[in-house]
Amino acid sequence: MKLQKMHWHSVSPETLLTGLSANEKVGLAQTEVQQRLIDNGANRLTPRRGKGALLLFFSQFHQPLVYILLLSGAVTAFLQEWVDSSVILGVVFVNAIIGFIQEANALKAINALAQALNISATVLRDGQRRTVSASDLVPGDIVYLQSGDKVPADLRLLQCRELQIDESALTGESVPVQKRPATLDESTGLADRTNMAYSSTLVTYGTSLGIVVETGDRTEIGLINKMIGSATELETPLTVKMSQFSLLLLWVIVGMAVLTFAVGVWRGQSMLDMFMASVALAVGAIPEGLPAALTITLAIGVSRMAKRNAIIRKLPAVETLGSTTVICSDKTGTLTQNQMTVQAIFAAGEAFQISGSGYTPDGEFSLDGKTISPSHYPALHECLKAGLLCNDARLIVEKDSWCIEGDPTEAALLVVAHKAGLHHANVSDDHPRLDAIPFESQHQFMATLHHNLAEDERHVYLKGSLESLLARCDSAFDSQLKRVPLDKEVLHRQLELMATQGLRVLAFARCDHCSNAVQHHEVDGGLTFLGLQAMIDPPRPEAAASIAACYRAGIQVKMITGDHPVTALAIARQLAMKQTEQVMTGSELQGIEENHYSQLVDKYSVYARISPAQKLQLVKALQANGHVVAMTGDGVNDAPALRQANIGVAMGQGGTEVAKEAAAMILTDDHFATIEAAVEEGRGVFDNLVKFIAWTLPTNLGEGLVITAAVFANVALPITPVQILWINMTTAVLLGLMLAFEPKEPGLMLRGPRSPEQPILTKHLIFRICLVGVLMLAAAFGMFRWELLHGESLAKARTVAVNVFVFCELFYLFNCRSLNYSMFHVGVFSNLWVIFGVVSMTLLQLLFTYWPPMQTLFGSADIGLNEWLLIIAAGIGVYAAVGLEKLLIRQFIK
Repeated sequence: MKLQKMHWHSVSPETLLTGLSANEKVGLAQTEVQQRLIDNGANRLTPRRGKGALLLFFSQFHQPLVYILLLSGAVTAFLQEWVDSSVILGVVFVNAIIGFIQEANALKAINALAQALNISATVLRDGQRRTVSASDLVPGDIVYLQSGDKVPADLRLLQCRELQIDESALTGESVPVQKRPATLDESTGLADRTNMAYSSTLVTYGTSLGIVVETGDRTEIGLINKMIGSATELETPLTVKMSQFSLLLLWVIVGMAVLTFAVGVWRGQSMLDMFMASVALAVGAIPEGLPAALTITLAIGVSRMAKRNAIIRKLPAVETLGSTTVICSDKTGTLTQNQMTVQAIFAAGEAFQISGSGYTPDGEFSLDGKTISPSHYPALHECLKAGLLCNDARLIVEKDSWCIEGDPTEAALLVVAHKAGLHHANVSDDHPRLDAIPFESQHQFMATLHHNLAEDERHVYLKGSLESLLARCDSAFDSQLKRVPLDKEVLHRQLELMATQGLRVLAFARCDHCSNAVQHHEVDGGLTFLGLQAMIDPPRPEAAASIAACYRAGIQVKMITGDHPVTALAIARQLAMKQTEQVMTGSELQGIEENHYSQLVDKYSVYARISPAQKLQLVKALQANGHVVAMTGDGVNDAPALRQANIGVAMGQGGTEVAKEAAAMILTDDHFATIEAAVEEGRGVFDNLVKFIAWTLPTNLGEGLVITAAVFANVALPITPVQILWINMTTAVLLGLMLAFEPKEPGLMLRGPRSPEQPILTKHLIFRICLVGVLMLAAAFGMFRWELLHGESLAKARTVAVNVFVFCELFYLFNCRSLNYSMFHVGVFSNLWVIFGVVSMTLLQLLFTYWPPMQTLFGSADIGLNEWLLIIAAGIGVYAAVGLEKLLIRQFIK
């Protein structure tokens, strides 16, 4: 029997049992199970077939930047410069290994989902209860559920006894969902299907009997698995731009080399000489240090982010954060604490507010804005005691933090009582429980009977919905615990007020009792109303400030959650999010074609009751509108969108393994504020990358122009290929890489995000690169010719030219510490690595110039003081020219 996908929640149990040829009393026969396993397959997720290890490794070499490095290595090997060739090819190999490891780890999300199904299940087969592996379940199996079970497959519930299931990882719902077997309308959304139990969700309370309707890839979590596999991992803005830039650079270098060769041969020079000149030009124009600088700068960004509680799993994600234009955040556990907290209590006609959030029992009570002591308000005190006693949860300390055992709603009642000085152990000892009526959905209340030892009285405490308790109450307590007439209208108004704030409200009542047991009929009437306690999963304390910082940085923030619309909107307003006039719900999105999503995604900031598929489509729609999207989340339901987003951000503490594996970045502290810090670091990383590129390209341009000028002028090459490699490799390591350690410039988070269409190099930077390249050409070629005209040797003239390039780069390095201001703006000594690099490079050039082994290796020669003065003057001239250019641009922009 192979099944067709159906809306199982809208099918009656009788029709379902008939359609699946199942018997609720006997279950399936073992022979039928075997046949259905053959027809439908095992109840496990199919892993997506990926690249083999060898192909994955070699794919790391398939990028233009690596082509440039391979070409550099081949040229240096051709020149028999084995040390330089080994260094270049070594960088390529190390980069390939790093990329291979990261990409292999990044594809574990499917495996994490598959492991989620590796559990057992209790089923009814051949009339007997059996425990089997969840992978052996088939459609039509009758499954038993009880508290603590992980749901083994998608089930249609046939019977429920106070069943509550935690679906937060799947739907984003903050609290366990009360389940009941009643048939629902076909249009009912995923989060509202109370007659279904979905694979990998957790039973927190009660028992149930259900029938398996979907297994393996056909379950809701299986559909998420498919979406993760189909979600496109987009290239980051940096990888796109670097690929385009490298490809352009590659063709420019090849074109210049061919042109130089052709012109030289046309002018009658030997082909061998022109070939060596073309090789020299290519070596000079290739920025050998760029890929290594890219990797190292990103790695330094990773280290800095780790110190700020953000773990990067994919290096380019560092920069992507700096390009982010929209952050799509889940609500539960990301913007909120995923810890229900009582924030308001209404007792004896007075509305009390309670500070503090989460399960830590720290907070104050206030009335009309003034702090009060709960012990001075008997009615409030009694309402708190009712919430503490009529309760099955536990509040414990674990690893220096407060945790709960049991229902989050009941835990919130314990925490607020603790804030008032009512500790569970002490109060329970003074009021031992004698009997209880457990919560049942048809009655909508829970009742516990206690013996007040101090006064030798018995009291029944009830908690439940306001409607259920009001029907049983005929009086209320005033502020001194004296019975007064019950004003139901006031209570209904208070309930509506709390509900509009997104608060979940519980009512409390009490009655006197004379026996040691309590029955339903004994609490049908005559109760005294105690009050209302209103709670919510509160926003994280730092989230509002972080969202405000994102807005200042030009980044939109959107909440996409599976929770209720009123709750989502209330949280959004507490966080001061923009566009909170209305909320878009999943049911409303169902009526909109997907190709129209892009027309509405920029109009709303709050999306509620959103399914995983819709969350994925919203991210795609934002990307279609040109946004760079960062998606944050912690649940299984977030995984497809995390993978689709330009950068997925998972919660490290409260997040599921599936979410972590699908994400590019993990927050170890689960704070939304860490995202703001990561964005700031990402912008700083990109700034430093641009600084390095703006620093290194003038040298490559100048070297290429010097070779071209020599060929056109029909004179000896001012610098040889080996000398070019010396310049490029040593300066890249000792000078250029020091820019990777530059601190972030002031006002970084007051700038808007970069446009994804903006190139790495702006017109101003291209002009600066050309300016510095021409200045290097003029100084190096000019001093090279000057030395020859004054009868100096070719070796000495070339040594002067090499030092001109190096010291022009050295002085230009100080210009590049800030792209728009002088180095005094960022602080001369704010990056001591630059000072270290400058000193080291100077010492190395002295060795290059005067140490005999270096003279033999590179063809250098001794130079005098006059030459050094001219070389330093050339460097100072470059620094002054660029400083003047910056000043003029700032004045022009103003």
